[in-house]
Amino acid sequence: MTLAFLPPPPVTLAIAGSHARFPVHRIYCVGRNYADHAAEMGGDAAREPPFFFMKPADAATQAGLFPYPPASADVHHEVELVVALGEGARIFAYAVGIDMTRRDRQAEAKKMGRPWDVAKGFDHSAPLSVLHPSTEVLRRGAITLDVNGVRRQSGDIAQMIWPVDGIISELGKLYALQPGDLIFTGTPAGVGAVVPGDQLSAAIAGVGTLRLTVA
Repeated sequence: MTLAFLPPPPVTLAIAGSHARFPVHRIYCVGRNYADHAAEMGGDAAREPPFFFMKPADAATQAGLFPYPPASADVHHEVELVVALGEGARIFAYAVGIDMTRRDRQAEAKKMGRPWDVAKGFDHSAPLSVLHPSTEVLRRGAITLDVNGVRRQSGDIAQMIWPVDGIISELGKLYALQPGDLIFTGTPAGVGAVVPGDQLSAAIAGVGTLRLTVA
């Protein structure tokens, strides 16, 4: 096979305690998986089945830097537990992630009945910590996010409406899950805007910490 041009290099992520790297296949995201966040966004997710959206694989980054995106004036943080799948679509590792969202573009899309791609799937929109290997179903653990040393988001992953194994089961009914898939599992309440110069610190007990500078 001859390629018309060289493809971009594969997207890979660092794994704690290993020289091997995790090759990213797809990035799935769960919407409104914490009741308090659903309420702050005007919904009632406790009565809804899970719904999903996607980010491109190359939105994943561990660079520790988030370039503020163009064509938006209202970008929000959403701290999330991220599940990394390995062989057989089994849990391979976890990470701390932030689902960066162009909130103004999302509101516009909702109003017009359009897809969320521009709001959710832009460059650098899926910053992550180093992956923490684990095959267990994580059911509890404090999840927090601070901006410039001030607590913005605080909760526990035990508050997720759909737990990790439930999310994987439901997602598997819609897609053929593959090794390298990442799943952002939803965010607790307290999402808010960031501006260039902000210092973000996101943490999940038993998983790790993600520090991020908005540029």
